[in-house]
Amino acid sequence: MANDQVILRFDEVTYEHIENKPLYEEASFSVRTGKKIALMGQNGAGKSTLLKLIAGELKPKDGKIFLTPPDLKIGIAKQVMDPKYMDMTIREYFATAFDPVPYNLDGLITDAFEAVDLHVDIEKNVRMLSGGQQARLLLAYALITEPDILLLDEPTNNLDQEGIAHLTGFLMMYEKTCLVISHDAEFLNAFTDGVLYLDVFTRKIEQYNGTYHDVVEEIKNRIEREQEQNARAEKEIKRLKAQAEVFAHKGGKLRFVAKKMRMAAEEAEENKVEVRKEDRAINDFEIPAQEFDREFNGKTVQIDTITLLRKGKEIEREVNMIIRKDEHVLVTGPNGIGKSTFLRALAANKAKGTKISDQVIIGYYAQDFSTLDFNQTAYESLASVMKDPKDQVIRAVGAKFLLDGKALASDIRLLSEGQKGLLSFARLVLLKPGLLILDEPTNHINFRHLPVIAKALDEYKGAIVMVSHSPEFVAQMRIHETLDLEKV
Repeated sequence: MANDQVILRFDEVTYEHIENKPLYEEASFSVRTGKKIALMGQNGAGKSTLLKLIAGELKPKDGKIFLTPPDLKIGIAKQVMDPKYMDMTIREYFATAFDPVPYNLDGLITDAFEAVDLHVDIEKNVRMLSGGQQARLLLAYALITEPDILLLDEPTNNLDQEGIAHLTGFLMMYEKTCLVISHDAEFLNAFTDGVLYLDVFTRKIEQYNGTYHDVVEEIKNRIEREQEQNARAEKEIKRLKAQAEVFAHKGGKLRFVAKKMRMAAEEAEENKVEVRKEDRAINDFEIPAQEFDREFNGKTVQIDTITLLRKGKEIEREVNMIIRKDEHVLVTGPNGIGKSTFLRALAANKAKGTKISDQVIIGYYAQDFSTLDFNQTAYESLASVMKDPKDQVIRAVGAKFLLDGKALASDIRLLSEGQKGLLSFARLVLLKPGLLILDEPTNHINFRHLPVIAKALDEYKGAIVMVSHSPEFVAQMRIHETLDLEKV
């Protein structure tokens, strides 16, 4: 395919999930061969939806999407593994990428694994992989058909620092066209040379050239210019209206002058620039800790031994750790060692060699949102964790996490991954747990919200057991002890 040829073009595309409520209106842009494009936009602007439109999984209501050539291959790495693949072996999962399945499938899997630095047995079930391994698996699946356009939706989620470095290097050397959604600014800036900005308020898609940081600065400067222009316009509007009011009371020909001034003020009002509105951060919130009776001695979790995964085999190690009320523990270790498996078992109080005190209420934030019933509405999900659900309380807490009436009434399966994350935190507020078990709580969350969430966790008075690959996030919290699974 010729370099610098337009490989993808949107021509006045309109798309809507709900009738008469478009996500984009007459959106147009083009992408040339070999370009690496970052997708930016506010929560709910439709970034993941745009990738699905490009991949052909969704169809526009109006307008056209052109691919050159029309039969080019598209690979998409989604944010999370589809539950329907979880009980397949890895080989069976990759077979679904082909029709018919090629005779050399195992060799193709080996090549894809090498590209993403993944080392697992292809006879394993997908469910047995850690979050980081699944992130690599999703990328390998997108690459295995050797696509002309690669679409990546939050590819660094669940990756440790080594995994992010490998992926960054891979994309810097990648010669084909790539569109990426990510909240990791440094990751994007390393390899992108253009940005598509999806505006949830205007429902348009704006196109910019340059590195991620260059475009962010350009957008910031543009907003400042627009705000200054509007401030000058507002000053002129006030002056015209004030003069019009004076002349209107003097009668005679001055009434005509007053009318002209009012018309000039109205015209100036119409010519004000529509300044882009960025996402606002969620408000400060508190996760109330469970109130215990006087007999509770504060011992929340006792970990005598822990089961790790080393070269695919389970190994039991002695730990001898007691986690008390108001103590925060960070669990660390490389992808695939068993961090998420341990947290999942701990949340079910079934972790071998571990005991949670009987009266402790457990609040579990699962990285794959498996604690959520996707067929419930967000409102029903919040009500389900309350002993005595009250409409006013549910809506007030939902609002704190930017879940308005429309979002609360929506089925969880229709929410964005970011909204599912905020819903999960809202559930913890209403649950009032004595123990928080948090598995990668920064995944999918808009960077503007992270300092607020870190502050709430820092101030939480119950016990915390947490896994996070974000050192910047962890640095904002009280951590009393680190359980390094690589060193136990």
